[in-house]
Amino acid sequence: MPVPVEIFYDLSSPWTRIAFANLRRDAGHPEAEIRWRPFLVGGVFNAVNQTVYAARANAQDPKFRLSWVWLKEWAELAGVAMNFPSVHHPAKSVHAMRFCCALADDQPRLVAFTEAAFEAYFTDQRNIDDPAELARIADECGLDGAALAERAASQPVKDLLRANTQEAIDRGAFGSPTMFVGGRYMYFGNDQLPLVRQRIRLLARQG
Repeated sequence: MPVPVEIFYDLSSPWTRIAFANLRRDAGHPEAEIRWRPFLVGGVFNAVNQTVYAARANAQDPKFRLSWVWLKEWAELAGVAMNFPSVHHPAKSVHAMRFCCALADDQPRLVAFTEAAFEAYFTDQRNIDDPAELARIADECGLDGAALAERAASQPVKDLLRANTQEAIDRGAFGSPTMFVGGRYMYFGNDQLPLVRQRIRLLARQG
C-alpha cells in the first residue's frame, strides 16, 4: 500500500514553488500517495511563527540577504524560473488559496492550477491576489475560471481553508511547505525532501 504524504502549501511561498517542482518528479512513485492540501501560510505565521516578519524587516541581515542568493540557486537546480521578488511580494494569498481549496477534491486539476499559478507568480510576476487574474490563470490551464471563482468565494471553501490552516497549526506546522509522511512524520521545506523520500522508503518496507 502506498505511503500517504500530505503537503500543506501556499502559492505565495517561493520555496514551495521549488519544492512543488521537485515533488512533482516523485508524483508517480509507487511507494507514495501524495495529497496536496492548500492552507494559508500567513495564518500559520500569525499563530506560531511571527519571527518571519521580523526577519523580513531587517533587509541587512546576512542570512536574509544570502537566502535570496540560495533561493535562485535552488530554483536553477530544480529547473524552474524564479523572477522574484516582484511588486506583488509579499502576496496576500487568501484568494489564491481559496481557488486551490475549491479544487481540493480533484487532485489532478488542483495540481494543474497550482503549477499554472506558480508559473504566473514566480515567472510572469502576475498578481495572484486578484480573483480576476486567478480566473484567467484557471482558464489558461483548461479550467472554467468564472465557475472556479464563484466556488472559491463560497462559504464551504472559505471554511475548508480555515480548517486546513488550523489543522496544520495543530499538527506543528510553522511554514510552507509542511509535509507529513505516514500521517505522523513532519518535514518542512524544499531542503528536507531527501528526508521525506527516505521516510517513504522506510515506511514502505515496513508495510
